[in-house]
Order: sequence, then structure tokens, then C-alpha cells
Amino acid sequence: MRTRTGMALLLGAWIAAAGSLAAQTATAARPQAESRLDAAFTWNSMRGPIAGGGSFWMQGAGFQLHEQFWRGLGVVADIAGTHTANIGSTDVGLDLLTVTFGPRCTWSRHRFSIYGQGLVGQAFGFHSLFPAPNGATTSDNSLAALAGGGMNIRVTPRIAVRLLEAGWLHTQLPNTASNVQNNFTLATGIVLRLR
Repeated sequence: MRTRTGMALLLGAWIAAAGSLAAQTATAARPQAESRLDAAFTWNSMRGPIAGGGSFWMQGAGFQLHEQFWRGLGVVADIAGTHTANIGSTDVGLDLLTVTFGPRCTWSRHRFSIYGQGLVGQAFGFHSLFPAPNGATTSDNSLAALAGGGMNIRVTPRIAVRLLEAGWLHTQLPNTASNVQNNFTLATGIVLRLR
């Protein structure tokens, strides 16, 4: 059931992205509808909860592809992977891959741009232990919802530095408590303007 809901939301995100790209094509001829395409390569850090109390940190990397099509409005695809070798003091590790899509709103002034976004997709957990009806599995997946924002500073016309991105990542991977994780995410990196 959880996988079907996640897949339905993922399909909805793809449809929304396709609609946004169609809107970009329709407005491409207007001078105020300057289209921009950029890619961001980031170092990611995530603070996750431990079932029963406490928290742990994960480190990793991410990639974002962002298309801005009309007055700061755009769509973004975000792929992020994080890892920890030890959740708390359990000697159990976790690798987490999230693939999310959704809208982004950007406000730019001089060399600075600030954005907010809301993304949905899938979270894939592996190289860990997840409770299951017949014992435990080493991998599982769930819905992923990511909300947050960040700030870039332009260094050249084609290169910007992502000073900070912060967000809330909601996942529903099986654990020994509520099967819900509310994670705090941070990222920094470099942004390349492709168009």
C-alpha cells in the first residue's frame, strides 16, 4: 500500500513536471519568460531520528537539475545519497537514496538568489536492517517528501556557489517505532548555468 501511494505521487510529480515544461515552451517566445537551466552538485548532511529517542548524522552528495521557465517559477529534480556506518551505538549502518521532483520559486537580486521548494518522490534505504513480518530485510523504500530552500551567490555569469540549502525530509521506512522519519537536511555546493 505504501509503495503504491509513493508511486502514485511520483507519477503525479512527473505529470506536473511535464506540464511545467509544456508551459515553458508556450511562454518561450515572450521576452519576460527567460528560460534558465542549471545543475547543482552538492555535499549533503542529514540528521535523522533514532527509534526510541536520539539522532544520528549522515553524509553524502547530491545532484539537482533546475529549469526556471517564468518569473522565478520552475521545476527541479533532486537526487541525493547519504551514508552512515553506525546508527547511534547499534553497529547498524544505513545508505539512503532519495529521488524527488517538484516546483521551485526563486527570487533574484543582483548576485544573490533565494529559493523555496516542495518536492515528492521515493526514498530507498539499503545496507541496513528494516523490520518485516518475517524477521528483517536489508532494504526497503517509501514515499519521500522534501520541503525547504536555499541561497546561491553568483560568481560568474555561468557559475554560482550554493551557500546553504536547508530542508525537512519526511520518509516512511520501517523501524521499530512509528515507521516515520522526519529528517533535517543541509547542503552546500556549486551551481553551473547550462542555459
